[in-house]
Formats: sequence, C-alpha cells, structure tokens
Amino acid sequence: MESGYRYQALERWLSQGICDRRWRVGERLPSVRALCHQHGVSKATVQHALRRLEAQGLVEARHRSGYFVALQLGDIEKPQPGDLIDGPRSVSVNDLLLDIMRRSAAFDLLPQHGCGDLPPGIVSLNRSIGRSLRRQRGETQHYYDEPAGVPALREQLALHHSRRGWSASADDLCITSGCQHALFLALMACCDRGDVVAVESPGFYGVLQLAEQLGLQVIEMPASMESGLDIDALEKALARWDVRACVVSPAFATPGGAVMPEPAKHRLLRLGRQHDLAIIEDDIYADTAFESPPDPLKALDTDNRVILCSSFSKSLSRDLRLGWVSGARWHDRIVHLKLVTQLAGSRYVQQGVASFMADGSLSAHLRRQRQALRANRDHLIGKLQDWPCDVRVCVPRGGLSVWVALPHHVDTLKAYRPALAEGVVITPGPLFSISDQYRNCLRISYAHPWDAPRARALEGLPRLLLRN
Repeated sequence: MESGYRYQALERWLSQGICDRRWRVGERLPSVRALCHQHGVSKATVQHALRRLEAQGLVEARHRSGYFVALQLGDIEKPQPGDLIDGPRSVSVNDLLLDIMRRSAAFDLLPQHGCGDLPPGIVSLNRSIGRSLRRQRGETQHYYDEPAGVPALREQLALHHSRRGWSASADDLCITSGCQHALFLALMACCDRGDVVAVESPGFYGVLQLAEQLGLQVIEMPASMESGLDIDALEKALARWDVRACVVSPAFATPGGAVMPEPAKHRLLRLGRQHDLAIIEDDIYADTAFESPPDPLKALDTDNRVILCSSFSKSLSRDLRLGWVSGARWHDRIVHLKLVTQLAGSRYVQQGVASFMADGSLSAHLRRQRQALRANRDHLIGKLQDWPCDVRVCVPRGGLSVWVALPHHVDTLKAYRPALAEGVVITPGPLFSISDQYRNCLRISYAHPWDAPRARALEGLPRLLLRN
C-alpha cells in the first residue's frame, strides 16, 4: 500500500477511535513512535495523519507533550442566563458560603485531599521571598510599609499590565491584601450606604458579601456564559434606577469564564459617562488565559472612572494574599482607606514577589499553568459529557471553573449535605445570586489535577445530584 493511503488509513483509525471514545477529550494519543510500531508506517506518515486531524480540530499538539484529543465545542449545549431584571434589593448571603470557605473548598471538590509536589513556579516564588527575608538589614522590621505599597512591586505590576495594553505607572497602583480587599476599598471609596450597585448574575459571591457588609442595594444584571454582562439589560436598568457603581469581570468572569467583547466594553464605558457610573473591574482571572490575556477594560478608560482590582490568588498562590487596585479618580481616597483598614503589608513579601516577576519567573509559571489548566478543563468537560442526564456546560478559555446547568428538577442546594457526608464539597448555583436563582446549576473547578481521588469524586457527583 502506498504511503498516501497509509496516512489516510491511520487518520481514519484515529478519527474512529476518537468518535468511539477510545481516547476521551483531553487524553493523550499514542506517541508517534508507538503509532509507527503498531501500524508499520514511517514517522512522516504518522505526523502527516496527525497534522490532518489537527487541521480538522479533532486533536491538538502540545509542546513537548504530544497530541491530545481536542474539545468539540459544537457538541456542547451552553447554559443560558436568566432574562428578568428585578429592582434593587438588600443582600443576605447564604450561610452555606461560609461553610464552603471554612473548608477551603471554593475551588476543590476534595479540599482535604491536598495536592502533590509544589509546582516549579511556587518553589521559585518561595525562594524569592526567602531571599528577601534574608537580606533585611538593621532595624527595618520596626518600620511600616508605605501606604501604597513597595515601589518595586508596583513598578513590576505596571510593566505587567503594559504588556496587556494598559500603560500604567507605579503611582497608579496601590497594593492590597488580595482582590477581595481591593474590591472592598473600591466600593467604600465610591459608594455610600444605601447606594445601588449593579452586579453580574450569576456572578462573584464575594461582591455580594461586600455589598451586604457595606449596606448597599444590589441589582442583578443577567450575564452570558460567553460574553458576560448584558449591556442592553444594564442600559435599561440605568434608565429606571439611580445606579452608583457597576462591578464587572470582563476577563473570564466567574462562574463560567465569560469574556466581554470589545464593542460591549466601549458601550459600557459610554454608559458610564452618560450616567456618571463608577465601573469596578475585577481583573483577577486575566492571567489564567489559555492564550493571550485580553486587554483590561481599564486600557480603554479615557474618563478616569474604571477602578481596576486584581491579585495573584488565581494565577499564582491563594496563600500569598497580595493584590492591587488602581483607583482612577478615587485613588487617593482608596490609598487612605487602605491605610485605615490594613495599615501596611509585608515589605519582604512584596520585594520577593517583585524579584520573582523581574527575573521572568512569573511569566514562566504562567506558561506552564496555562497548559495545565487547559488539560484539566478538557478532562472535566469530557467527563461531564458522560453524565447520565442532560448537562449544559460553558467552555471557558481561561479562569478556573465551568458553570454546569442540570435538569430543572435537580436542586444543588439540597445535594450539598449528602455530598459533604461523602467528603465531597460542591458549590451550588444559588450562591452566585441573591434571588434564589440557579438551583439546578453548580460551579465545578478545574484548578487541580484530576488525580484518582478527585476523578472518583467527580464521577460520583451525578448519583448525589440526581437523587435530590
């Protein structure tokens, strides 16, 4: 048989194997050497067959790792947001959220299972912080960090953002104790008790917690799992109610990883000008992008009304508790509020992180992380497609989780305790709203590798969910 027919035969064999799920989404195909040996063909024949499959979108090549079964986006039905807009409401966060946070389970089905060895990036980070601690001299431990944070770190963060299209300076940034702290400062600076704030729905439950503590009214805007905040709905809401601020996540919004298109960003900024709206950008997930991170909304801000908030907790380490805020026209007030609420941060941690960024270690870590997260996402969605019920799921291109919609009779809140009795912690959909929506939905994270214990927990979820 001529080699041309051989590559076609191998292509058909691999394609049929993928259709029959001999290899599932995210799984590695046999190596080029193994395929050569198994089918008695040359390396060039195997590579040609694999490149043809890659052109069809059936497989994807990963650097130094081989070929993997690609995700077929057309076969996945996506969850849809609600389309009703209720008026402003006071916030009361479900106590279940506190239970999840006490178990450190916001992004892990098995928080007690732990993980394996430290990733190389975290090893390098720890070394950088350790060197900073060892270099302290004199009596520097007796002095506080300056209110805005260590200049070296702010300079590195400004450089980091400039690579994403925003020409920031160190003076534009204030270091905080994580993104939640940054959001807290932003809302405190631009809102007073009783003010109305627009938020995404489903959206980040941390914002709801802050609104509750600050006595703010919340109006929920429907959000698509693909394009994020519904700008049409926001425009209608602004025409009806006096909204003081809008909290939005343009890059890989939780829970579904939505990315706001550029036209929507421009419309949001126009609405901000028309209604004198403070726009608070939660940019925490941008660096988890599988490809190039989108430019921040802040990069388009010519009116000095976008307050950007972010941290390293999703892209580097949740234990680091190091974030930042760029406060736009409210920046001086935010720096003052940071001094009141935190006083100061650890200068040695900040100096260590600045060195970690300056020597290229953060960039190297993010490159490795993108590959790992994409593989974890593909494995998760492949398993969800095997569930014995109708499952609709978003397919994010960044972030740490997917949003799963199950049949309407499923109540994920009722499934929480039975799952917990088996050591599994789920994150039910109603936590992402204040209006008791999304009872048949849940967020599932792919932040951790799908080792055997986590894979078993995932495979057992349908039994726990469908019996409630």
